[in-house]
Order: sequence, then structure tokens, then C-alpha cells
Amino acid sequence: MACHCNEFSRAHLLRGAAAEAGKGLPSIEPGMPIPAGTGMSRRSFMMRAGLGMMSVYGASKLGFADLQSGIAKAQGTEAPVIVSVFMDGGMDSLSVLAPVNDSVYRNLRGPGIRLNEGQGPEFAEDDSLMWHPRAAALDTLHRAGKLSVLPAVGYADPDQSHFTSRHYWEVGKLDPNLRTGWLGRLIDVIGMDDNPIQGLSLDGWLLPSLATASKPVAAIDGSAYDLWAPGVWGDVEPLMFDHVQAMGQTGAASADTGRASAGRTADQSVELRGTLKNFGEVSVPGVYPDADHWFCQNLSALSAMIDADLPIRCVSVSAPGGYDTHDNQASTFGDDIGITFDTLAAFQADLEARGLADRVITLVYSEFGRRPAQNATGTDHGAAGAAFVMGTRVQGEMVGEWPGLGTLDEDDNVVNTSDFRSLYCSILEQWFDVDAAQVIPGASGFSRPQIISS
Repeated sequence: MACHCNEFSRAHLLRGAAAEAGKGLPSIEPGMPIPAGTGMSRRSFMMRAGLGMMSVYGASKLGFADLQSGIAKAQGTEAPVIVSVFMDGGMDSLSVLAPVNDSVYRNLRGPGIRLNEGQGPEFAEDDSLMWHPRAAALDTLHRAGKLSVLPAVGYADPDQSHFTSRHYWEVGKLDPNLRTGWLGRLIDVIGMDDNPIQGLSLDGWLLPSLATASKPVAAIDGSAYDLWAPGVWGDVEPLMFDHVQAMGQTGAASADTGRASAGRTADQSVELRGTLKNFGEVSVPGVYPDADHWFCQNLSALSAMIDADLPIRCVSVSAPGGYDTHDNQASTFGDDIGITFDTLAAFQADLEARGLADRVITLVYSEFGRRPAQNATGTDHGAAGAAFVMGTRVQGEMVGEWPGLGTLDEDDNVVNTSDFRSLYCSILEQWFDVDAAQVIPGASGFSRPQIISS
């Protein structure tokens, strides 16, 4: 197994605590940012969850019936969707797009991590770069004009802390005190007051990029939403739910306030089960690399949800694998990027087969790249890394040139040739037709690379 640093492990523990909305954070180092969304109100509108749970954030003044009607009211818009995929830990982009012809690269990277010419496909727009052999799916997408590639994206004066750098990407500003996510602020602009699935986290808890100031958002296990009762299964189970819903409907008509409230909750929980459970039961199409893998199941379920006209606008999900590869990088890196990129390519093919591809783009990023110099069997925290935007409507070209390794920053890391906030501004204006200044602080100071084809 690849080994991670203590700061990466601590960051995960702290974010796990932050995900328990309203319960605060344990003591952390001075200056470490609090994740966006910490303390948002959270309500769960179900009986007991089996494999998954749906929680609604930021809707403390709305009842379940209000949210249910809001979802129904928002259907039928066929609005654009973004899926944000985070590669947790600082993905080594120098191994995804390797400068194999660069003598500096060959001197800094040794056997086991260094890639050699001919091992993978050549990058179509810069023959000094080569794709990792397990990233061949991205090469295919790029050559088809369905993948824009940012080979060196980051920000000035990079912070090499997992916690801080990830926070900057999530909130869209170099501000440790900002408590809303960039996608959350987008939802505050374009969203509705009563549609929680307009912002959907598939990780089972709210991912900070979706944290809003005023509009409701939701978190579910993307492929497994269900209700259950101990000792009940098989043919008896649907009968139980039918009777629970019938009793709920009877209770909802009661003059007693408490009984009516409990009845409505039971009725609406069973109805929501019927809506969302179907997506977990849909068989994963054969285009996906592994029908039993949770990432394949989540993206397959998401494709089915969009196809069913659920009013989803922004989705956040974490990619498989841990990319904080200080030691033993070669033991896990290839498999991790393989399942991630193959599944993303399958998701794109799934959307195309359903006739949805023109409505969805997918953003793939990590908090930073890795240091060019190898440290024994791994790589340390770096600065600029790679990001990708996938979809049939993307420009499908390289954004920002590859800077090479001849000139590194003061910490001997790759310098950025594009700023992540420029990327966000382009997506907001070119995909959502929203003035980026409404979402990204200081938006006027950033360029607008062409991400979406005109």
C-alpha cells in the first residue's frame, strides 16, 4: 500500500468531524481553515437507513412535503449539469502526463515511478508529454475532442497543506475563512428554495464545494438509498412498506398534530424510497469497467437519475484511491487512476447512450500535484497539477501550456500556467451563463480560457 503523511490522515479525521453538521470541530492547528458548510443545519427525512441515507442541508425552515413538491416543480427544465470529481491527496500529475523526453524528469524520477517513452500514448497536443498507460481512456477522450486538459493548473504562492489547498479549491478563493463552496454559491444564484437535489453530494455527507448560504442541498449514497426493518426481507418487505405508507396516510389526516406529522413523515419517506431506490437497483451497464465497484455504481446511478429528469444541477463526488503517495507509490497509483479514468470514460459513454451528453460536463481535479523529485519510493507535496473537463460540449483542447521542468518555483515544484479560479469563471459563464462575479470573489481579475465550445 502507498503510505500517506500524517497531515493527510489528520485532515481526513477533521473533515469527518466537520461532515457531522452542527457538531463542530475538534481542536485544530491555528490558521487551519474550517471546511465550508461546517455547522449547516442538517435534516434527515426517513425512518432508518440501510445502506445509505439522504440528508438535506440548509432547509431548516422547510418541511418534507415542501421539499418534495419543490423537486417535482423543478423537473422538466433540462438544465446544464456539472459533476465535480475530486482525486483526494494530491494526485501525481507528472505520472498521468509524464514529460518523458525531459532530461530533468529522467534525473529526478527513478525506476518504479519514472515512465519511459513508449509505455503509454503520446499526448496529442504536446509530444513532450505521454499519458500513463492506465490513463489511456483520457487519451481517447481527448483525441475525440471530449476532454480539455489543464496540465499545470494551480494558484500563486501555493500552499502545500492538504487541508488548506483543498479548501481553496472548494471555496474558489484563497481565503481560509470562507464558509461557502463555489458550487454552493452557484446554487444560491441559480437554485430554488425548495429543491434539495439541485446540489447533490454522492459521498454520503455534504462535500464542502456544495455548501450554500441560503438554498437547500442534499447528500446521499449515490447507488444505495433504502429503508429497512430488522428481520424483514423477501416477499414480506414490499407488503410492509405498503402498510407503513397506508398507516402514514391515515395518520396524516389525523386532527392530532403529532400523529399527523409522524404520518406525513412515514408516507413521504416510503414515497422517496420508491423514487430513489430504483436508481440503486438499476444494473450497471456493461460499458463500466467493474459493476461491483462503488464508483461505477455511483456514476451509473447518477446517469439514471439525470435520465429520469430529476432536477440535479451540481454534483460532487470523490474518486477512488488515495493520492498522497509519499511511499510505495507504484503499488497503488496505476490501479487507482485506472478505475477512476476508465469509469469516467464509461460515464461519458453512458450519458451519450442516453442522449444526455450535451447537458453534462465533468470536472476532475486534485488539491495539488506532486514534487518532480522522487523521494525513495514516492513523491512529496507539490504545487501545480493537472485538471480535466470532460463532455461533448467542451472545447477539447489543452488549456495553459506545459511549463516544463527547466524553471521550477522556489520550492522546486512545477509552476502553474493557469489559475483554478480562471477555470471556474469560464465554467460559470460559458456553461451556466452566470456572471462569475456573482460566485467567484475578484472574478474580474482572472482570464477566461475557452472551456466550452461556442
